[in-house]
Amino acid sequence: MNHAVSPLSTEEWIIDLFRSRAAAQGGVVRRKRRDIERYVGMEEFKQELYRRGYQAVENAGQVVIFCNQEPIQRI
Repeated sequence: MNHAVSPLSTEEWIIDLFRSRAAAQGGVVRRKRRDIERYVGMEEFKQELYRRGYQAVENAGQVVIFCNQEPIQRI
């Protein structure tokens, strides 16, 4: 299901996000909440995070995705 005009389908957008070098190496990636809602939908995005065992936090409209299963410690 496409939520907005995008050259990528919902599935392709998710695949593209998690194929980034940082994600593939278990690092951190950042996306605007607006883009996640526009291209994927927040509920579907949350389901994908859960499926992968990843976590994310949001601040000031930015979503920071931890592409690993390590615990997050707030400093």
